[in-house]
Amino acid sequence: MGKDGARHVVIMGPQGAGKGTQAAIVAPRLGLVHVATGDLFRQVMASDTELAREIRSYYDRGALVPDDLTLRMLTERLDELATERPEAHGALIDGFPRNQAQAEALDAALAARGDSIAAVIHIAVPREVLIERLSGRLVCRNCGATYHKVFNPPKQPGVCDVCGGELYQRSDDTPEAVERRLSIYYEQTEPVLQHYAKAGLLVNIDGNQPIEAVTEAILAALRSRVEAS
Repeated sequence: MGKDGARHVVIMGPQGAGKGTQAAIVAPRLGLVHVATGDLFRQVMASDTELAREIRSYYDRGALVPDDLTLRMLTERLDELATERPEAHGALIDGFPRNQAQAEALDAALAARGDSIAAVIHIAVPREVLIERLSGRLVCRNCGATYHKVFNPPKQPGVCDVCGGELYQRSDDTPEAVERRLSIYYEQTEPVLQHYAKAGLLVNIDGNQPIEAVTEAILAALRSRVEAS
């Protein structure tokens, strides 16, 4: 990520689409550095910088961190990577932008740096599949072990394989709660997808297939765009 203008990739997808899994696999294979804003928040808040204090002041009162602070945190990380990983093509940005205002702010911030976006990967999965994936989780009340009704069921229904404790479904994992979360996601991100589609950057990937197949589809779509930079 030298001074000549890095080419970054944004990865997007609803909860349950496997975005984090794919980002971790794909980034190193393409010479990108995975930058997840959720992880960045945790790292920054554990430090004692001016930015950390500003961000903590919002967290402590239960308020949303303003977009400009989130963007400042992200661009400071990109500055660090230019020194730490000069050989990298750019960053694989995960978790930002989440709405159109953030997308426009990111465009402006990258342009000011002389950077650009090479592609925006959107992992698409049918809504009913996402609901099945997200609403099937079971948790042991005793030891916290997790299961899935369909993909990783316990040997005995309702009973933890590890400790014999009672399994239950968290209130935010019910189909109704998952449906609400997905509705918010689609409402916020549809304009973002349109924004990037108009710019010719959007690449839709079928996420309703095995992990390895999704990985190969992402790599095939990105190789020419990233390596050309």
